[in-house]
Amino acid sequence: MSSDFPSVRYADADGVSIAYEARGDGPIDLVRVPGTMTSLVASFLDPVVGEHYDHLARFSRLIRLDKRGTGLSDPVLQGGAPLLEQQVEDVLAVMTAVGSQRAALYAGADGSPVAILFAAMYPDRVTALVLNSPWARRFGRPGHPIVQRPSVDDRASFSRALRDGWGDLDNPIGLDVLAPSRRDEPGFAQLLARVQQVSASKATVIQAWAAEIDISSVLPLVSAPTLVMCAAKDAADGLAQARLVVEGMPNARLATYPGADTYFGVHTHEIGAMIEEFLTGARPVRPSDRILTTVLFTDIVASTSQLAAIGDDNWRVQLDRHDAIVRDMLRRFRGREISTAGDGFFATFDGPARAIDCAREIARAARTLAMEVRSGVHVGECVKRGDDLTGIAVHIGARLCELAAPGEVLVTSVVRDLAGGSEITFVERGSHQLKGVPGEWTVLAAES
Repeated sequence: MSSDFPSVRYADADGVSIAYEARGDGPIDLVRVPGTMTSLVASFLDPVVGEHYDHLARFSRLIRLDKRGTGLSDPVLQGGAPLLEQQVEDVLAVMTAVGSQRAALYAGADGSPVAILFAAMYPDRVTALVLNSPWARRFGRPGHPIVQRPSVDDRASFSRALRDGWGDLDNPIGLDVLAPSRRDEPGFAQLLARVQQVSASKATVIQAWAAEIDISSVLPLVSAPTLVMCAAKDAADGLAQARLVVEGMPNARLATYPGADTYFGVHTHEIGAMIEEFLTGARPVRPSDRILTTVLFTDIVASTSQLAAIGDDNWRVQLDRHDAIVRDMLRRFRGREISTAGDGFFATFDGPARAIDCAREIARAARTLAMEVRSGVHVGECVKRGDDLTGIAVHIGARLCELAAPGEVLVTSVVRDLAGGSEITFVERGSHQLKGVPGEWTVLAAES
């Protein structure tokens, strides 16, 4: 999670309360025009989203709001999805509330028609437009040819899929296409589902996506300089939509970023850098967020059966003792706790030998509690996300832990090569395909 919950205030738009926040003190006012899945609370839930907005707030006064009928704003009591003109007036009400006379507008997907219409209606209030995966035409569902309306059956099928999948904790709609770079990220399905849950109700999102949108006739009226961005491998007709917008606007240009993510993914830092350069004329000098480190994953074997055998209260006491042992060993071997999940720990070390020694001592001490602990150790490049770490190296460490037998410490050949000269013996356990990780990996057990 992002560390700071948004400081929410409310603007009055003809009797409707529109939730917003303003932060940062840069010389540029930047208004994030929301879509259906762009809520204030989402940035608190998803650290990738939170980091993106933190970046924008470093060079601007960032003004964000929840669309009428979504997030923390008042619901739409009747009449279905709010009209585009109504959403434009809501943005204007927020700008008035914060004293913003002129601002750059930043929107994506179903927020982009609102930003485009605002720029055409109030050109003196807009300094620039930033549009990420924008739409100029949409006929009732995404990913459909922009010149062809879907059939009644197609619309009905998509509405059913929305109702079934929106906010579903096991398989939220869009999981495979919104951020394919994060598809195998542990917990991402549940995170995306919660983002959807706090952004809009099922009925609201169905109404929003059922509406037909065609603002192509408005595009020539937008005089503000415009940056149109799109994922280079957008699979949902995104490049065609982006080109339609650029071709219709007199002062627009198209820029692509790597990958296929249309939600926030591994290339979000590149999006932020493009926006900053476009609005300020200077591309940010970004400190490296990639580090080479040793990762350790531990897990209690057969914890569910132990819980069933001794009961909730006794298991809680045992688990507290286990956690105290692990944290004591991390201090002894200079490990850094990253997170806990279920009955396991994720930690990092400055060397593989120290991580292996720590893992073996954890397993030995856990036996005094009648517990068996298994572990996985790997060395590789990780990506920093606040206090958390992600990346393929993290996935490999977790998968090794899942493969390990009770009391066993499994490692990769990378660890063996880097731990040369230690008194650790490595015994090969064969080549394995690790779930979600490309290629075959030589797996070894670390022994005294």
